[in-house]
Amino acid sequence: MKVGFIGLGIMGAPMAANLVKAGFEVGVYNRTPDKCESLVAAGAQAFDSPRAAAVGRDAVFTIVSDTPDVEAVLFNNNGVAAGASAGTVVIDMSTISPTQTVAFAKRLAQQSIAMLDAPVSGGESGAREGRLSIMVGGERAAFDRCLPLFHAMGKTIIYTGKSGNGQRTKLVNQIVGSLNLLATVEGLRVASAAGLDLATTLDAIGGGAAGSWMWSNLGPKIAAGDDRPGFSIHLHAKDLRLASEFLDDLNLEAPGTRLTSSLFRQAEDTGLGALGNQGLARLWREQQV
Repeated sequence: MKVGFIGLGIMGAPMAANLVKAGFEVGVYNRTPDKCESLVAAGAQAFDSPRAAAVGRDAVFTIVSDTPDVEAVLFNNNGVAAGASAGTVVIDMSTISPTQTVAFAKRLAQQSIAMLDAPVSGGESGAREGRLSIMVGGERAAFDRCLPLFHAMGKTIIYTGKSGNGQRTKLVNQIVGSLNLLATVEGLRVASAAGLDLATTLDAIGGGAAGSWMWSNLGPKIAAGDDRPGFSIHLHAKDLRLASEFLDDLNLEAPGTRLTSSLFRQAEDTGLGALGNQGLARLWREQQV
């Protein structure tokens, strides 16, 4: 299959690289062209617009920051919709609004272009190692056709149903992950205040019922003061804003989500947005200065 890939950030670049390694013919575009260089060296072809990256492609991936960015990449004058042909499948792997995802899919369907919403979980390491969890919504036939592409990037590929369900599932993922991250931050703060050895605490709790991906993967970074981003506070705050809007649509109370959303907004306001999401722990350190 010939594929286009648009958005070569922390997640997108290694995901596109895995498609190249799997033998697919990959055309790439990024707003900052120099991010294409390593992929071109690996065998990809670089293009100067989303439109050009979509011409003649069986599938086109997008993974960008937020809902307006996806809309621009798809529908502006040099967007994917202007270059893609009938029968192309657009696969958006960003985390964006489920409502807008459905609207985008309907617009593309007018050109006989299918759209799958396929957000991912697993962080930078999962993207690099091809171990992502991919949650896919949209037409089942399009999903089945694109399975070989998903298998090149992920380990857990789940079809979630109709258009928008991939995004809805991802927001549930972000709610659960955010609460686990807050628990990790708070647990390590308590352990530190109590004078416990943090490495020992991480081992003790990680092997029991309170263990989690956040505890095992981000806990050691928090303990070491390593704030380098695999997934930034800024993007995590955006995802929780989307989750809060989702709750509003459902008219559903979820106090844990509201709390974590407010804390990530506070971290952004404190100037921590560029840090990895484990840098949420810095919020309390900043308050103590």
